[in-house]
Amino acid sequence: MNLVENTYRKITSVEQILPHFRDGMTLMVGGFGGVGSPPSILQALLECGIKDLHVISNDTGFPDIGIGRMVRNARVKSIVTSHIGSNPFAGKLMTEGELKVEFSPQGTLAERIRAGGVGLGGVLVDVGLDSIAESGKEKVTVKGKQYLVEEALTAEVSIIFAKKADPFGNLVFDKSARNMNPLMAMAGEITIVEAEEIVPLGALSPEEIVTPGVFVNYIVASEGVNWKWAWE
Repeated sequence: MNLVENTYRKITSVEQILPHFRDGMTLMVGGFGGVGSPPSILQALLECGIKDLHVISNDTGFPDIGIGRMVRNARVKSIVTSHIGSNPFAGKLMTEGELKVEFSPQGTLAERIRAGGVGLGGVLVDVGLDSIAESGKEKVTVKGKQYLVEEALTAEVSIIFAKKADPFGNLVFDKSARNMNPLMAMAGEITIVEAEEIVPLGALSPEEIVTPGVFVNYIVASEGVNWKWAWE
C-alpha cells in the first residue's frame, strides 16, 4: 500500500469509529452552544448507549443541540466546562448530584486544552485568585506575582467538526464554528473529525488550512455527504 492509499484510510464511517468509544472514557467535544459540534457522531453515541462519560466541552449545549442531548439523557458523569446556563438539565443534574461540574473560565479552558495539545503540564493564571475558584489548586509565585496552576487537559478521544477536510485530514472551519475545535484536535489521543464536505487532495489552499492533518486520525462525512469519490 502506497502513502496516498494509506492516507485515504483516514476516511471512514461513523459505524467504524464506534469501537474507539467506551463507558467511562474522557471525551473532548467541540462546539459553542452546539455550533461546531459533530452532530452525526453525537447521534451515534446516543444510539449506542455509551455512558458515564467524562467530558471536556466549552458548554453543555442546549437540551436538543450539541453535547446537550448527552447531558439531558444522563450519559455524562462529569464535565469540565465554562458554563451550563443554556441547558437547564445540566443545572438540575448538578444540583441532584448526578453530574459533577468543574467550571473553568472560557479563556482558561481554552489555554488548558491548548497546553494539553502541545505537551505542557499546565498554565499559570491569575483569574480566580482570592476566590472560591482557587480552592484545592496549587499556587506559584513568578517575579513577585502569584498565580494559580491550571492543569492541562487531554482526552482519550476528541470529536470535532469542520467545514472542509481533505483525505490527509487538513481542516478548514466555518467562521465562529471554529471555536475550540482546533485546540481539541491537538489534545486528543485520537481525534475524529466530522466534515461537512470532504474535498480532493490539493483542493485546500495551504493558507486556509487551520488544523493540519497530522492531528487527525479519522474523518467521517456528516450525514448526507458523498465521499465515495475518494476511493475511485
